[in-house]
Amino acid sequence: MSFASIVKNEVSKINTNDSEKLTLLSAIVHDNYNGNIKITTENASIARLVFQLFKDVCRKTPKITVRNNYQNHYLYILEMNNQECIKQLSLTNIPPKYLLDDEECVRSYLMGLFLMSGSINDPKTSRYHLEFNVDNLEYANFISELLNKYNLNSKVIKKGNTYMVYIKEAEKIGDFLRIIKAFNAVLYYEDIRIYRDHKNMTNRLNNCEQANMDRVIKTALEQVKQIETIISKGGLELLDEKEQLVANYRMKYKDVSLEELSEIISFETNNKITKSGLYHRFKKIKDLANKLSS
Repeated sequence: MSFASIVKNEVSKINTNDSEKLTLLSAIVHDNYNGNIKITTENASIARLVFQLFKDVCRKTPKITVRNNYQNHYLYILEMNNQECIKQLSLTNIPPKYLLDDEECVRSYLMGLFLMSGSINDPKTSRYHLEFNVDNLEYANFISELLNKYNLNSKVIKKGNTYMVYIKEAEKIGDFLRIIKAFNAVLYYEDIRIYRDHKNMTNRLNNCEQANMDRVIKTALEQVKQIETIISKGGLELLDEKEQLVANYRMKYKDVSLEELSEIISFETNNKITKSGLYHRFKKIKDLANKLSS
């Protein structure tokens, strides 16, 4: 079962009061209304919810047809032609304000919207993605505005003959799951997200450490080569005593960083030398090596 199906199963079992049921059913039906209501789903939990919502909200029993789709997958088709029920659900392109007059009704609307039009990637996959696909731009913009009241940073794009409202940010997707009260899904989602973030951070740190190590080795080898040039040209005596000391220690410790080398020299000579002091002496060594090579 996909992660999206798991989330929808959880959401379809959430208890709601009478006003929330009306809002929930209105959202579910919205893009499945064309004069009459016809809802098609492969999710048995959603089919049971819709069946019960029609009975609770409209006091009517929908016609239900079950078809064997493929590989023992069933297709549930629920139809409602009662005009009083259709009128009660206020199926205008943009839902009337009274349907969304409190926080819980807004949450219920988003729940219904997700059940019928939503999809979410499993956080284990390579990218975070939550989307809703609807029939027209006006409704898509309405949905995006509704989501962005919660600062979810949703966007709208055209996708074939439909419109997609989508969210890409991992934290915002987690926030949406909280809004629709899919709390078990939130726990799973956040566990995976935190693990992935930690893994990515570890990889970045490892890459950074490797890059730093590469720079350390490159610098050390350049310094060794400069000292070897000075020795081969018989120019070691042209260095002062402090510079010769540094050169000798670099030849002895060819792959350590400047910071490590400064600690070694300070400890073994009992004479403090800083990293910047060491850098200054190696600059003198480099200048002499370049001069002798020219």
